[in-house]
Amino acid sequence: MKRLLLAACALLTSFALFAGTAPATDTAAAAKPKAEWKKGISTTIGFSQLSLTNWAAGGAGQLTLNTFADFYADMTKGRFIWSNELQAGYGFIESFDTGYKKSDDRLILDSKFGYKAAEKIYVSVIYNFRTQFARGYSGDEIVSNILAPAYTSLGFGIDYAPAKNVSINFAPLTGKVTMVKEPELRSRYGNAFDQFARFELGAQLKIDSKLEVENFKVGTTLVLFSDYLNKPLNIKINWDVNAEAKISKFFSVTLRTNMIYDDNVVLNKTKILPNGEEIEYQAAGIQFKELFSIGFTYTIGEKKKK
Repeated sequence: MKRLLLAACALLTSFALFAGTAPATDTAAAAKPKAEWKKGISTTIGFSQLSLTNWAAGGAGQLTLNTFADFYADMTKGRFIWSNELQAGYGFIESFDTGYKKSDDRLILDSKFGYKAAEKIYVSVIYNFRTQFARGYSGDEIVSNILAPAYTSLGFGIDYAPAKNVSINFAPLTGKVTMVKEPELRSRYGNAFDQFARFELGAQLKIDSKLEVENFKVGTTLVLFSDYLNKPLNIKINWDVNAEAKISKFFSVTLRTNMIYDDNVVLNKTKILPNGEEIEYQAAGIQFKELFSIGFTYTIGEKKKK
């Protein structure tokens, strides 16, 4: 299966290189399209601080910081498109009582290359890489770190754009790799203790949508993946929503949510027995994260269009 994926990748790459370098007729040469780029950066920073001195009602002082940056570079050249996006976010809460804890941590790279085969339909290659920057804790237990885990995928299929800001990508040949650098964390993410990288081959459906009305915009990305090699009916889900409402030129309210379901990822859970005893165990489940902030927002470049 791995050889099949590599062969398909080499074939498509060869086709793209041939299409870009093949000799053209005089008429085609005169009308040879030029590459057009759209690039930009959108950044958000939110900060708050709380200090208490002899406060009778109690509480704990804390510092919080949330940062998020969205870099994009999109190219069109004749029938070819190439879209790239890098999202980086980090946030933390520094409590004077309980210490430092991160509240957000993400590093996501998306890239899509397509050739227009028909109206609103592209033959496409889609790539994704996702990890985090720093250690994550559940209580005092380390549960994540940079490249622990990290996910990367490469898919070949069809991209359908039914509307201006909507993209539906179906890749029936998708290779996915789960990497876990820390051996003690590998079983938590479905890898064997001596297995740095675990390979999956399956089908992926990715839906991107964006809505922008005056000072409000929301974008959502839903990814569904089925592994042909292991329990194909257990669909893996990753759903991101990013919403932003501007309250002034440089300040906005943002809401970011992320929902994940992956049956290979085990979570720490607690069960109460009929006799009242609590037992801890590990099992798969739905993961959900929500981040709401008010902060400084600045955009460089043109507005991003899906």
